[in-house]
Amino acid sequence: MDIQRWRTNPAVQRAIADLADPRPILETVIAVQQVPAPTFDERRRGELVCARMRGLGLQDVEHDGIGNVYGRRPGQSVQPGLLVSAHLDTVFPIETDLRIRREGVRVYGPGLGDNSTGVAGLLHLAEVFQRHSLPNQGDVWFVANVGEEGLGDLRGIRAVLDRLRDKVSAVIVLEGCDFGTLHHQAIGVRRYRVAVNAPGGHSWGNFGNPSAIHTLVRLAARIAELNVPRSPRSTYNIGMIEGGTSVNTIAQQASLLLDMRSVSASALDNLVSQVDQLVRAAAAEHADVQINVTTVGDRPSGSIPREHPLVQAAVSAYQSVGATISFQQSSTDANIPLSQGIPAICVGITDGGNAHRRDEFIIPENLGRGMQALLLLAMSACG
Repeated sequence: MDIQRWRTNPAVQRAIADLADPRPILETVIAVQQVPAPTFDERRRGELVCARMRGLGLQDVEHDGIGNVYGRRPGQSVQPGLLVSAHLDTVFPIETDLRIRREGVRVYGPGLGDNSTGVAGLLHLAEVFQRHSLPNQGDVWFVANVGEEGLGDLRGIRAVLDRLRDKVSAVIVLEGCDFGTLHHQAIGVRRYRVAVNAPGGHSWGNFGNPSAIHTLVRLAARIAELNVPRSPRSTYNIGMIEGGTSVNTIAQQASLLLDMRSVSASALDNLVSQVDQLVRAAAAEHADVQINVTTVGDRPSGSIPREHPLVQAAVSAYQSVGATISFQQSSTDANIPLSQGIPAICVGITDGGNAHRRDEFIIPENLGRGMQALLLLAMSACG
């Protein structure tokens, strides 16, 4: 994967010059961000992307059954091609105020970086391929996928790979921020919903009856005392607790959501096993209390080494536009191809911060450089 070869290609040079101005890219970022797209309700944003792809003249543009949007740029041969993907969904509910504000070099708005910038980057990459008739040996698939955030459990990219697994030999996943940060190691994630059912009753008249909330918080406290290794790095987090009826009701139902992660599959399995033991012990304390565990997320781990040609191409592409390179472990759509043995890397397009907060922001001045690096990386991967 030779970056220098493509930097001297006249058509690629014209495309790089086209991408230097961040303003058109920012316009697309905001246009995408203004369409609500909470996980499991991405259809409207997908329709915008679908219309843009058709306008660019991509082939085989369509929605699949769960809302992924596909567009294909045909290659010059039948060899497996390249998949470039960005997730449509955000963490914000549909009623969220999406108004944009500008302050200095920053532009603020919920979901602006994660992942409206990634989706805009996908569209502008497709645009320069089309406008400048850039060469690609295999097909290039441009896909905006659903269900990356939260309980979406990467369902979108799973469906994409089910469909395209034999048609692609490399995957580039786009996130909006972390310009120059390269993710080639996928963290494994297991997520549980732990639900407790108990007799409950009146807080005075039935005092002493088992409470679903009391049982659950005791279990949560034991989980919170677990020791996990620093190497391989492993983490856990109880992100939500809900249940009960009123302040003077002994709760009949309560539940929590637990997130467990590790860079090591065996370390993650060990953490899950410890939690399972704590659940069994809690369930055994009261015969009339039921504890049910449901797996609501299972993101497999995987990686390629830094020496892999795809990683080295990304390093060269981002260094060529002046980015400082950082390597990070993460859980992204790249988990799925990496777990299936398909070379994949997740890259960012610009700088920003406060992801998953309403005051999320991006710094648009790096959008052009981020897109130029992305173009060089894509040309190396598909050329």
